[in-house]
Amino acid sequence: MGKRFRRWLADDSGQDLIEYALLATFIAIVGLLAFQAIGNNMNTSYTSWDFAVDSIWEVPPPTTTP
Repeated sequence: MGKRFRRWLADDSGQDLIEYALLATFIAIVGLLAFQAIGNNMNTSYTSWDFAVDSIWEVPPPTTTP
């Protein structure tokens, strides 16, 4: 039993899979944080643009049809 346990501990055949999973998790977390930061900046820019456009927009007077 001790030999099997030592052999199991020395076996590194699944090491690549774990490394890829950790790398994918790290990339996902960094991407999520980046998208949140970009999203907040885009929201701020859009809101200021929207207010600026609303302030220059004039509704045309209604036209009467005969």
